[in-house]
Amino acid sequence: MIKHIVMFKLKDTPEHTAAENAAIAKAEAEKLRTAVPSLKEYEVVLNADNADNSNYNIALICLFGDMAGLAEYQQHPAHKEFGEFIYGLRTENGRACIDFEI
Repeated sequence: MIKHIVMFKLKDTPEHTAAENAAIAKAEAEKLRTAVPSLKEYEVVLNADNADNSNYNIALICLFGDMAGLAEYQQHPAHKEFGEFIYGLRTENGRACIDFEI
């Protein structure tokens, strides 16, 4: 099994604060839950309201059967669409990711 965790640090935009953008991003990320067949488990979490502001704002925690399943997810049109969406909201270096076997 492969656990894939990706976190994003979001910025304020003219329309929304970083926290508001995180809530919007969470709603968009939730659409991936049923879009990719290889996705075994999926959780989208937001940084707690009273947590340090230097933390990342949102994390996607995914479980796949193997690296091929992760690759399927990464190439899926719904994932690519989310990637384009989140890119416009994140800070310059606002992405961290780890993939590991469990």
